[in-house]
Amino acid sequence: MNSISSITFDSHAICNPHRPFSSRRFHLARNLVVCSAKPVAPPPTKLAAADTSAARIGSLSQVSGVLGCQWGDEGKGKLVDVLAQHFEIVARCQGGANAGHTIYNAEGKKFALHLVPSGILNEDTLCVIGNGVVVHLPGLFKEIDGLESSGVSCQGRILISDRAHLLFDFHQVVDGLRETELAKSFIGTTKRGIGPCYSSKVNRNGIRVGDLRRMDTFPQKLDVILSDAALRFKDFNYGPDVLREEVEKYKRYAERLEPFIADTVHVMNEAITQKRKILVEGGQATMLDIDFGTYPFVTSSSPSAGGICTGLGIAPRVIGDLIGVVKAYTTRVGSGPFPTEILGSGGDLLRFAGQEFGTTTGRPRRCGWLDIVALKYSCQINGFSSLNLTKLDVLSDLDEIQLGISYKLDDGTLIKSFPSDLRLLEQLKVEYEVLPGWKSNISSVRNYSDLPKAARQYVERVEELVGVPIHYIGVGPGRDALIYK
Repeated sequence: MNSISSITFDSHAICNPHRPFSSRRFHLARNLVVCSAKPVAPPPTKLAAADTSAARIGSLSQVSGVLGCQWGDEGKGKLVDVLAQHFEIVARCQGGANAGHTIYNAEGKKFALHLVPSGILNEDTLCVIGNGVVVHLPGLFKEIDGLESSGVSCQGRILISDRAHLLFDFHQVVDGLRETELAKSFIGTTKRGIGPCYSSKVNRNGIRVGDLRRMDTFPQKLDVILSDAALRFKDFNYGPDVLREEVEKYKRYAERLEPFIADTVHVMNEAITQKRKILVEGGQATMLDIDFGTYPFVTSSSPSAGGICTGLGIAPRVIGDLIGVVKAYTTRVGSGPFPTEILGSGGDLLRFAGQEFGTTTGRPRRCGWLDIVALKYSCQINGFSSLNLTKLDVLSDLDEIQLGISYKLDDGTLIKSFPSDLRLLEQLKVEYEVLPGWKSNISSVRNYSDLPKAARQYVERVEELVGVPIHYIGVGPGRDALIYK
């Protein structure tokens, strides 16, 4: 039996975004708990490992999905890019250009996608931007132009829902004004206008893609939401000239966008009837979900499984396998609770080893140990059939690796699930298991059996704690740096 020491750290103030980083400290618990780990399972034969990739991908349901388990930036785009070769349609169902998916083509060229689904690099894949997505047209056109200039054809390969809401430049201005207004309580958004656009949608004065086909009423609709913004924020500059310029600009956008507009609800349901294979790509992640995340430090949409149905107009019964993507450690950008955060040089080590800087904003990400409590919560909400553990290679230089396995109060009371109460998150202590590191470069490993014993022990311990199998293991950024288990 391998013994694993379990250490408890005080996360009080770690979750408090108003308290400066320098004042937060970890405290070693007085009681050291010794736990037992199961022996590492015998590795599969290399022949079996070579066959696993085809078996894993081939067994996925007609409608499958890839969703984030943590606070985003888990590496969803890479898995979508790999799986897209075996699916006919890849669809985005929620979020906007606040999603940043970094993928690499067969030649190793890097692409940073924000609105276009990650299946675009596979030339036979149709990419759908569903009704639940908010679309910033200047950003979308820039993304398409960048892909086209790199030799990636987009014509006839991207469909945008006529029900999707338009995100205007003024939404981004309002986003910044809102963050300034919140002062010390700011959310830490990407300032891409996502929240204000969804606010317009929920207020029922938003403008949809289909409205671009009715330019006779477009100016009046735009005037309503611009006037609302001017009334709400004294620093928001609006007048007749602004409206006139926006209308003229969107007349040009409407002409360019027309070939992309479709009734994607019909397209998706026809594809399901025709037994075409569909892969849904989630943006952000479950711990940022407007309902289930660390509210109010969340996004403005539903990146969990429920968002697939509402964001694409497909029935729950047609959804099959859902793959949860989770880093081998944890990161988040912006403010909000982060129970397993590592401060100081330890966090810096992970940040630079994993190149943890936002794809969308370039902001440094906060880094910490893998949070099993949050991961189990995410798995419960989404019903994942399997997991993709990414960036395992980033942990290769560590002497030991910790897993946050439970939350407890000061009196030792176990907290059974991820709490909604931010004050409770500030007060809890995290109990950790400590596992040995493997101290070797695993970036060239392609068979699970070739991973060091300690790396396999880490993978299998996560599976044991969460109760969901890990079928995909990322060991580098490239397309081929993926182990099928």
